[in-house]
Amino acid sequence: MTLAVGVEEEFHVLEVETGMLVPRAGDVLQGLPKRRFTTELLQSIVESNSDVHTTMDALWADLIQSRARLGGSAAGNGLAVVAAGTVPFAGSGAGRVTPDRRYRQMVSEYRRIADEQLICGTHVHVDVPDRDTAVRMMCMISPWAPVLLALSASSPFWAGADTGYASWRTMLWQRWPTAGPAACFPDAAAYDAAVSDLIASGVVTDPGMIYYDLRPSDHQPTLELRVCDSSPSAETVVLIAAVFRALVMRATARLAAGGSPRCDGRHEWLRAATWRAARSGLEGDLIDPVSHRPAPAARVVRTMLARLRPELEECGDWATVRDLAEKALADGSAAHRLRRTAAGEDMLACVDELIALTRGPGGRADRVQTAVRTDRPGLRRGPVEPIGG
Repeated sequence: MTLAVGVEEEFHVLEVETGMLVPRAGDVLQGLPKRRFTTELLQSIVESNSDVHTTMDALWADLIQSRARLGGSAAGNGLAVVAAGTVPFAGSGAGRVTPDRRYRQMVSEYRRIADEQLICGTHVHVDVPDRDTAVRMMCMISPWAPVLLALSASSPFWAGADTGYASWRTMLWQRWPTAGPAACFPDAAAYDAAVSDLIASGVVTDPGMIYYDLRPSDHQPTLELRVCDSSPSAETVVLIAAVFRALVMRATARLAAGGSPRCDGRHEWLRAATWRAARSGLEGDLIDPVSHRPAPAARVVRTMLARLRPELEECGDWATVRDLAEKALADGSAAHRLRRTAAGEDMLACVDELIALTRGPGGRADRVQTAVRTDRPGLRRGPVEPIGG
């Protein structure tokens, strides 16, 4: 049975003239339907929510359309939206909080962690039969989450410098008290009890602040993947969504057949695997989810796809996923490609590249108009403002 999929994408709001991250989400969202487009914690980020789809072609078209609507609205205000884990430059006030009681409370409690939440991720929801199944399959799918992170890695730059990481967003994100790999739970009741204990401790205020790499949704019958960077190219989102759906299908079938998660409760290797994926992306070794030993990223990705081929074929996704994965392995992660652009030109060229890729078809032609700013004196490197200032 083909399961339905939905995607949430977060986007940075940039000023085209300077390439700076700016707190102007309200200008971008003006006139757009609230059901599809919304605010985030900080005013320099906007989010889009796809419809629910059963085919990757429909999801792909949806993502392209959403990006076009956001981009068009932004362009009318001298702005652009960018899908990436981080962007090179933050303008003054980029960390301004969105006017909302919950968000203000988060900023007051978490201080600099919240101030520096200038990061964007992609979240994928896949239908599950029930909440118990969602909770039990988290343990079965978690070992493969770092591989999906590596495919999405798009955040090498922070505050005008190369961090040395493919996904610096991951390192920033893991500072939150509930971020990272989830523990294993026998059922939804045990999971909910653990969440209640965390809320009672005062460390988090509500279930929405459970930031595990995988989590059951609180308001719909889905399992949510949260580990990935926002991806400049919509095709990367489609690749990740198709693979994640296949992982959910495989876990669902195993559980229905009487299987159970095999877990010894030792998840330190999962955190290490996540760090490795964030550090290297597709350009180095990943931690093999079966052996827990380092292996070339290409081998780990191809092994994952080989295991999932029956589920991918059942959905009609095999050829698409195979081609997109091989393209990703040949081209390298988005982080690698951005570094290559910066080496050949400068970081403002990376901003242009991100704008073009996020726009999708036709984006590169439009780049001629936006790139004119780099000919202006003083803008080749761009001023670097304090993050969260």
